[in-house]
Amino acid sequence: MPPFELTERSSPFAPVSGDSLPVWAVSGKDLEREQIDRTALNWANAAGFTGTEGSLLLVPGTGGKLAGALFGLGDAADCHPFIGGKLARSLPEGNWHVEKFELPGADMALAFGMGAYRFERYKKPAPAGPKLVIPADADAAAITRTVAGVALARDLINTPANDMGPDALENAFRELAGHYQAEIKVISGDELLDEGFPMIHAVGRAAAEAPRLLDMRWGKKGAAKVTLVGKGVCFDTGGLDIKPASSMLLMKKDMGGAANVMGLAMMIMDAGLPVDLRVLVPAVENSISASAFRPGDVLESRKGLTVQIDNTDAEGRLVLADALSYACEDQPELVIDMATLTGAARVALGPDLPPFYTDDEMLADEISQASRAVFDPLWRMPLHKPYEADVKARIADLTNAPAGGMAGSITAALFLKRFVEPEVSWAHFDIFAWSPKEKPHAPVGGEAQAIRALYDVISRRFPG
Repeated sequence: MPPFELTERSSPFAPVSGDSLPVWAVSGKDLEREQIDRTALNWANAAGFTGTEGSLLLVPGTGGKLAGALFGLGDAADCHPFIGGKLARSLPEGNWHVEKFELPGADMALAFGMGAYRFERYKKPAPAGPKLVIPADADAAAITRTVAGVALARDLINTPANDMGPDALENAFRELAGHYQAEIKVISGDELLDEGFPMIHAVGRAAAEAPRLLDMRWGKKGAAKVTLVGKGVCFDTGGLDIKPASSMLLMKKDMGGAANVMGLAMMIMDAGLPVDLRVLVPAVENSISASAFRPGDVLESRKGLTVQIDNTDAEGRLVLADALSYACEDQPELVIDMATLTGAARVALGPDLPPFYTDDEMLADEISQASRAVFDPLWRMPLHKPYEADVKARIADLTNAPAGGMAGSITAALFLKRFVEPEVSWAHFDIFAWSPKEKPHAPVGGEAQAIRALYDVISRRFPG
């Protein structure tokens, strides 16, 4: 059975059997040393091809046919680790294989697969693109599931809120669960109050589609419990503290945490890792109506802590808090939460380097090592204890929006930490979930962040 996302789209990979044309991936030094096919080398010299990073030169054959293509790596030691993603957008249609590739530590097929992504739901599809043969010595299943997990996250984020509200997100959640025979439970509307999720209810109650908590269980009972929690704010107006229009333009991506944990869950289930997996997604729209929660309100939480609302645009931490409390009641071995939580994280580290927070030193080391190993950029930020005073409120236990505007990503993480039991190993990821500029392996749009690194950590901790 193919990975979930690849059941819905054409695979970027060609079968191993059958004809394919070569791509000679070369550095400038390769050309100087004449270490490639003689016909291709002669054509490169005639065309002035120097192997500049990302450059492509088609090599003619006999009878007007192609003999292959030259692809430049520049200085191979310093080029982009996923430069091979450019091939998916520059090669002509047909089946191709890599004849030579020396970029250390990166997988050309993985780069190609991620670079082949297109989001064409609302426009005429482009002509069919090239397909790449996965090398025989590569782990084709691992590459395929990673590409599928990334594509799933991107698809969910790229879909606008009129087609990806809480109802649609629940449907996508159910489809994913069904593909891997996972169990699912949904607590919706006023049931959230009856079942003890007052903050999820408060954030989403003003919207036309009811707020809900999506709960998926899969795997081996009695195995290590791994719980993923993803912020599923399908659109964020900012509530009554309404956002400026310019700040709402990308708010369809405010469910990027949910999209990413679903992509990660897909990878875990597809690999059959020996874990007891749980996925929790509070799915809401932070909207405006007569029933919207207000600045100055004090909300009860599942954990029993009270929260003073000092800004209704700091809603993501509210829905995550109830979900994290619920997650910890199951005494999991590992809890990961992912959320498009703060603009402060972008100010500190930009769009491409998400911060993560944990007070588990071993877990922090594992995440950092995995980030480097799989080229999934992450940076650990501190849970700086003196800033805990900023999260305190005047008439409640906590504020959802500390005054002053400083260290906003850190104080948001410290807020969430109050809802995680001390004995639980926990990490929080404040992701952007968006590529504002095209990269070799990623177009502009929704992006998977941290899930390749997290899959590496989880698969090493709990090997199949």
